[in-house]
Amino acid sequence: MKILRALLIAAAASLAMAAAHAQSTVVDVPDEAPPRLRVLPPLPGPLEKGVAYIPYQLENLRVLPIGGVAAKEISPRVGHLHLQLDGLPWQWADYGNSSTIILIGLPAGEHRLRVEAVDPEGRPYTAETLNFSVPKRTP
Repeated sequence: MKILRALLIAAAASLAMAAAHAQSTVVDVPDEAPPRLRVLPPLPGPLEKGVAYIPYQLENLRVLPIGGVAAKEISPRVGHLHLQLDGLPWQWADYGNSSTIILIGLPAGEHRLRVEAVDPEGRPYTAETLNFSVPKRTP
């Protein structure tokens, strides 16, 4: 039931994001509004198992698996996400457009996730940082 709830929330977030792009995905958009990113708290149920389902909302930026200088000329604007967990010196990218970040195997304790919406060459447009806690698991 908890996983179903998580999937429903993720689907709702995807629909909301699709609605934001519905009027602009097939024509050039002059003077595009800047990308906006909102990272929501993780769903509480899966956290008890060390899994964080973190929904996000992204406007005015389509997450697509394309990059490089030429991709900067695409309209409406395209890019991807950079993700960094707990200040580690490495990060990873999301080109999937799922509207949900899934982190698996998190240890109990406090965590900090930085999410950047970036252009096709990896330069940040906007970013948000989310602090959350994974509860200690009981046997």
